[in-house]
Amino acid sequence: MILALAGCRAEETGPLSAVGIGGPPRLLDPNSEPLDAPSAFLLQSVAQGLVRFDAAGEIEPALAERWIVSDDGLRYTFRLARLQWHDGSRITAEQVAARLRAAGARGSENPLKPILGAIDEIEAMTDEVIEISLKSPRPNFLQLLAQPEMAVLRKREGSGPYVAAPRPDGGTLLTLPRNDEEEDGGGPVRHTPIILSGTRAAMAITRFVAGDADVVLGGTLGELPLARQAGVASNALVFDPTNGLFGLEVVSIEGPLSTAEVRQALSMAIDRQALVGGLAIQGLSPRETMLPAGVEGLAPAAPAWTALPLGERRALAARTIAAAALPRPLRIRVALPDRPGYRLLFAHLRRDWAAIGVAAERVDAETKDADLRLIDEVAPVGLASWYLRHFECAASPICDSEADGAMAGARLAPTAESRRSFLAAADRILADDAPFIPLASPIRWSLVSPRLTGFRANPFARHHALDLIRDQP
Repeated sequence: MILALAGCRAEETGPLSAVGIGGPPRLLDPNSEPLDAPSAFLLQSVAQGLVRFDAAGEIEPALAERWIVSDDGLRYTFRLARLQWHDGSRITAEQVAARLRAAGARGSENPLKPILGAIDEIEAMTDEVIEISLKSPRPNFLQLLAQPEMAVLRKREGSGPYVAAPRPDGGTLLTLPRNDEEEDGGGPVRHTPIILSGTRAAMAITRFVAGDADVVLGGTLGELPLARQAGVASNALVFDPTNGLFGLEVVSIEGPLSTAEVRQALSMAIDRQALVGGLAIQGLSPRETMLPAGVEGLAPAAPAWTALPLGERRALAARTIAAAALPRPLRIRVALPDRPGYRLLFAHLRRDWAAIGVAAERVDAETKDADLRLIDEVAPVGLASWYLRHFECAASPICDSEADGAMAGARLAPTAESRRSFLAAADRILADDAPFIPLASPIRWSLVSPRLTGFRANPFARHHALDLIRDQP
């Protein structure tokens, strides 16, 4: 139990204390290791990419000081700012190009790799100019380049803007050596140093409540009950308006979920409105479709049962389960992390499925012995293909070769209209096959003190060091 603690906030002057939920911050290569919240914040601070997100999630310059996009949307030409590595040597276009190519290379484990296939060629035109050619136009392509997974490293050395120094307590001190940049022509801007650390959720929240941290980053549904039990001020708990995949993927084509009818029955039995209402998060809506509304201008494909009231859905689901040639009682194993919020989610699902004669058992998130597994991922880019490629035959046991073919067509489609047509076809096939049981959008939250006047909620749940606080001289 986390107790609400009285006391003053961290100093209003001096370094800002930022705590990420996870392990100690490490400068990792995202092509080989996954990033938790502390390491993602560190990476985007000290190893920027061509562009970055601002506080509101809009694109602004980073390594590239400007860029142009060809009229057909196939070529992005970036001019690099005159920046240096820490040893004083220039950051060149070829170094940047090599790093970006590595993200999509055969041996890369970068989580963005499945959608980097849209890139046809990355070429250094001069020492200061880099050109990225696409196989077909992609809306929101710059959002992809702004993710920390596309950071530019050289032998695990960052490209800036911040410089990191380890601290004896296991944290990292972030400082900005360039203090002569101008903002709106108003003269130099001094950026407050940041002490970044990583720890488990309960400790991070306790530090914030005690006034020993200015911001806690990386909150998910799993840790949300802890933040609410801590008694933080309502305006300190900030939710990002994210999109992405939050629901249950089918783990195996064999066993009780081998037929689409049974998978659809499980999905239609869930009272998503009650689930979302219980979470009490403003703006969060239940979702019955894989795609969110409006992504790439598509109307998401919905199963036929979405038109039915909940009572009729459950009656239909119960009849489907009863008619299936399955053991009685039907038992399914659901792999979820052992965290308070996810345990509450499972309790809701177990109750809803019991209403149609299905018994659910929660199993360890890492086990291979499961029927369903939680997906809780924020979409890094506003592309329908990001959602659909999770369920290609190379990635999912429940798939369809026609859906794969439609996605292949979308990758090479010459126009936005033809791309949407292919994507809609793939979405329709997958909606019928039901490899995924959607629930809502991913939940991401932060704890934010009044000192962070630059902090803004945004659709990508990315919060850059440059935007947390700025001290005018």
